[in-house]
Amino acid sequence: MSLTTCTIHVTQRQERVIYLTSELARSIKLSKTKSVILHLGSKSVTAGLRLLKKTGNHLHVPLSIMSQLHIPYLGTSTIVSHNGKDIRIGPLIGILTSVNGSTSAPFGSRTEFIRQFMRVGAEKSYYFGFSPNDVNWSQQTVTGTFQRKEGGGWYRKTVPLPDVVYNRLPSRKAEKLVSMNAFKQRFVRKNIPLFNWAFYDKWDVYNLLEGSDAFRYVPESHINPSSGQIKEMLDRHKFIYLKPTGGSLGIGIYRLTYNPKRGYYARFRRSGKNVLLRFSKFDSLMSLLNRTNGRLNHYVAQQGIRLIELDSCPIDFRFHLTKNINNNWVVAGIGAKKAGKGSVTTHVRSGGQLMTPDQVLRQVFGSRADQVLDNAKETAIKLAEAIERNEKHLLGELGFDLGIDQNERIWMFEANSKPGRSIFKHPALKGEGKAALQHVYDYCLYLSRFRARRDS
Repeated sequence: MSLTTCTIHVTQRQERVIYLTSELARSIKLSKTKSVILHLGSKSVTAGLRLLKKTGNHLHVPLSIMSQLHIPYLGTSTIVSHNGKDIRIGPLIGILTSVNGSTSAPFGSRTEFIRQFMRVGAEKSYYFGFSPNDVNWSQQTVTGTFQRKEGGGWYRKTVPLPDVVYNRLPSRKAEKLVSMNAFKQRFVRKNIPLFNWAFYDKWDVYNLLEGSDAFRYVPESHINPSSGQIKEMLDRHKFIYLKPTGGSLGIGIYRLTYNPKRGYYARFRRSGKNVLLRFSKFDSLMSLLNRTNGRLNHYVAQQGIRLIELDSCPIDFRFHLTKNINNNWVVAGIGAKKAGKGSVTTHVRSGGQLMTPDQVLRQVFGSRADQVLDNAKETAIKLAEAIERNEKHLLGELGFDLGIDQNERIWMFEANSKPGRSIFKHPALKGEGKAALQHVYDYCLYLSRFRARRDS
C-alpha cells in the first residue's frame, strides 16, 4: 500500500471516467486497469480510468461522481490505493461534539480547539464537526460543519459517514444516556473507528487498573465510603481527599486532616473562596459532610500523599498523552501545577499556578531532575498501556494527574479520557500543544488506514 497527496479537479465530461496523471498512478502503485473503485468515507463509486501524460499528482473527477461521492470541495487531499485497484481519497475525519448552529462559534467554547485541530493536515484531509442529530443512517451521510478556507467562517455540507470519529462530546450527562451509547455503537458495527469513547468516572479508572502492575501507582481508594472507613483512613494516613466520582476541575473536593492533639480539619471551596473548618470530634466532621452531600454517595475517599513542595505549596503534574502514527503512547506535554495558599487542589481557578516541569524539578531535585522526569514519563506510559489493555473501546488521548511524593514515589490521582488543554496555555508549552494535535491527527491516519508512507 502507498499513499501521497494530490490535487482534485472537476471535469465537465459526461462519461463516468476519472483521469489520473501517470505520475500519480505510479506514486500510489495503481495497477494497469481500465476501471477502479473510488472511495470517500462510507461511499464508493466504480468508474473508468484514464491516464494523463502530465507531471504532478492530479486527479480529475466528473461532476456526477463528485456529487455521488459527496466530495466536499476541490483542492488537495491524501490519496491511497490498498490493492492497486481501488482509490481512496481523504481521510474524512469527523469530530463528534455538540453543534449550536452559530456561524461564528458553531461548537461553543470548543470552537477554537476544533479550529486548531482542523489546521493540522488541513491540506491533506477533510475535517468536519457534527452532532448525533446530523447523521442520516439510512442515507449513510452526515451534514457536517466545515471550516471555510478563507476568512475562518463555517458552513454546512452533506458528506458520507467518515473514515474515523474523534469523540469530543462535552457533556458527561449526555454520554451516559443509553441512546448515546447506541448511537456510538452504530459506528462500531460499520467498522468506523471511534476513539475516546466516553468520560471516565474516578472509579472507572480504579477498576481498569485493578489487578495490573500499574495498580501500585494508585493511592488507597474507597467508593461511597462509610464513616467508619473515613475514620480508619484518617487514623492511618492523617489526611485524605473526598472527590465526587464524576467531578472535574476540582469542584466538590474536600481535604480532610486529622491531628491527634487538635482534632479534625475540612478544607474545601465554597462560593469561590477557600474554606478551612476545625472540628474537635469526628462526628461533627461527618455531620458537615452528610449535611452537604447526603451520606457521601457518588464520592471516592482517596489516601492523601505528601507531595513535593515549592514555598510550602504542594505540586502535582498534568501529563497529556496521545497515540501516534504507529499506535504507540507518547507523552505529548507536561504541566506542573502549584497549589494556591489554602487551596484544596492545584487547579488554577482555585489559586494554583501553572509552571513547567523543569522549573519545579530543578528546584526540588537539582541535577537529578531529568532522571526523575524520565521515570515519571515511563510511569505515565505504563499507566496508559494498562488502562488500554482493559478498556473495551479505542483510546487516543489520556490526561493523568500525577504526583511525586517526598520519597520520590510516583502516584496517579486522576485519569481523563478527554483531557483539557489548559496546560498548553503556558508560553513554554505551546510547542507541546501543537505536537499533541499532530499526534491525534496522525492517530486518525493510523485508524483510517491512511498511514504515512515510509520512503526506503
